[in-house]
Order: sequence, then C-alpha cells, then structure tokens
Amino acid sequence: MSQLQYKTTPLSDAEAIENEIADLERRLAEAKEKQRQAQQQRGIAHDAVIPVSSPSQTILHSPANHFLLLLSDSALPLGSFAFSSGLESYLAHNKSSPSSSSPIPKPPKSKPPPPSFTSFLPLSLSSYASTTLPYVLSAYRDPSQLSWLDDTLDSTIVCTVGRRASVAQGRALLSIWERSLAASLPSGSASADKAAKILKPFSALLRQSSSSSSSSSSSATTAGGASNGWNDPPPVSAHLPPLFGAICALTGLSLEQTAYIYLFSHVKALVSAAVRAGMFGPYQAQKTLASRQVQDMIAAVVEREWNTSVDEAGQSVPVMDLWVGRHEVLYSRIFNS
Repeated sequence: MSQLQYKTTPLSDAEAIENEIADLERRLAEAKEKQRQAQQQRGIAHDAVIPVSSPSQTILHSPANHFLLLLSDSALPLGSFAFSSGLESYLAHNKSSPSSSSPIPKPPKSKPPPPSFTSFLPLSLSSYASTTLPYVLSAYRDPSQLSWLDDTLDSTIVCTVGRRASVAQGRALLSIWERSLAASLPSGSASADKAAKILKPFSALLRQSSSSSSSSSSSATTAGGASNGWNDPPPVSAHLPPLFGAICALTGLSLEQTAYIYLFSHVKALVSAAVRAGMFGPYQAQKTLASRQVQDMIAAVVEREWNTSVDEAGQSVPVMDLWVGRHEVLYSRIFNS
C-alpha cells in the first residue's frame, strides 16, 4: 500500500502543476485581449476628440498674421533706412575733444563716458514712445479720428528734422497701402468698407493739399505773394504714427501687436543705422535685437504709454530734440536725420 502511494503522489503533483500553468496562460491571454480592446477604444476616443487639422485651418493662415509679418518686415519700403533718429548727431556731439597744448595746467576734469549704442537706445526708445505711441494707440482705437490725430501731431512737433522724417515715412506707408495692401482685403468686408471711408478721403485730402500748395507757391511767385491763403497749413500731413495705427486696425492686428511692432521697427531702424555708422557688425546687431533687454524695454514703454492720451503725450527726453535738430549742422552726414 505504501509503495502504491509512493508511485501515484508524484504523478498527481505533476498534473496539478500543469493545470496551474494552463490556468495562468488562459488568464494571461484574457488579460492581453482586454488590453488590446482598451487600447482600441482609447484610440477611437482620441481621434474623435482631437481631429487632425489641415494646414488651412491653422492659425498661421489667418489674414491678420499675414499682415503682421508684412508690417513687421524690415524690407517694408518706408525709407526708415535713411534716418538715424538722432544717432549720427549723438555720435558727433559726444566725441572726445582733443587735448589742449596750453602750457598753463588745468585742473583735471571727469571725462564723460564714450558714446555707446547701449546708452542711446533706451533714451531714443523712451522719447519715441512718449511722443508718438499715444497717437498710434488712439488711431487704432478710433480710426475715424485719423485726420484730427494727424493735425494734432503736426502741431506738437517742434523739431523740423523729426517732422520731415515722420511725414516721409507716413506718406510712404500710405502709398504702400494704396498700391499693395488695400487690394488684399476681401471685397465687401467690414475692413474694406472702413478703409474706403477713412483712408480714401484722407489720401484725397493729402493730394489736394499737395496740389494746392504747389499751385499756390507758383502763383505767389508770379504775383508777388498776393494770392489768398497761399501760406495756409495743409489739411493733412500724413504722419507715420496715426497712419500706422489706423492701418493695423484695418488689417486685423491686435492693439498689443500694433504697439510692439511699431516700437520694434524703431529699434530695428536704430540698429541698422548703428551698423552703417560702424558702431558694431551685423552679428552684434542680431544679438541686440534678440536680447532680453530690448524685449523688456519695449514692454515697459508700452505699459507706460498704454493709457496715455494724445493730450498728455510729450517729450520725455528733451535732449533728443537737440540731437535730432542739430543733425543738419553736421559737417558731414550719411543720414537724413
């Protein structure tokens, strides 16, 4: 009896182990099947919640972003490359004076720091923002006030050189709008209708003032200045700040984008002038434009002037008017301002 039990016990243990292995394999197969079904359900739910969008549905193809890239392009032919905004005059008026050969000793004087772009940029940006950014923001918020804002800005500019630069770039921007940008707006849209009501009459006033001033000056020359109203101020001058704000509003840019692009374009013009003036090279120019310091400066002046009305706009750096105004008395110059 003991021998029979000794022979059958190992056989029963082997069968039990095989049965346990089969049960584990069955449970593993069931678990894998459940996992596969769960993955399929998650894939179906993911496809239903987040569909794959076509390129035409992305934000990059919006008209506002397209105009954003156009208006922020350095190749926009505004003629800003011809103006240094006082940088050339700043360099000329801050040169170190030659040492005197007088035998009489003079007490030592503390030398001012040499002119540098890092010193000029914050002053120029602050001045540009305080004098012109309120007009950009006001024209964006109410483009119908374009003519009034243009006339108000023209009456507040005391520097002839700065006024000439603003008018030249503003008229260039208006010409670009008429020849290129206006045709890109969808016909019959609200932006196109508003542009027809605002910019077309403004452009007509500008052409009328230009033709009347030329005819009045010729008649004044022939008649000895006896014509009536030949020296009256023109109805519009087409300054850059209000025109830029109105055009950005019509093309769908946000107010924050408008303010940032306007000031960043000024920084790019200054950097370009510094490169041509030999202050630094093109790689340093790109480093300056990409620096966090420039981003923080632009953000700070935008926040400072965000709620400034045109009645409160004014020069925050008075010496900038002196540098810009004295540009015409330089012995040699490569810029128009």
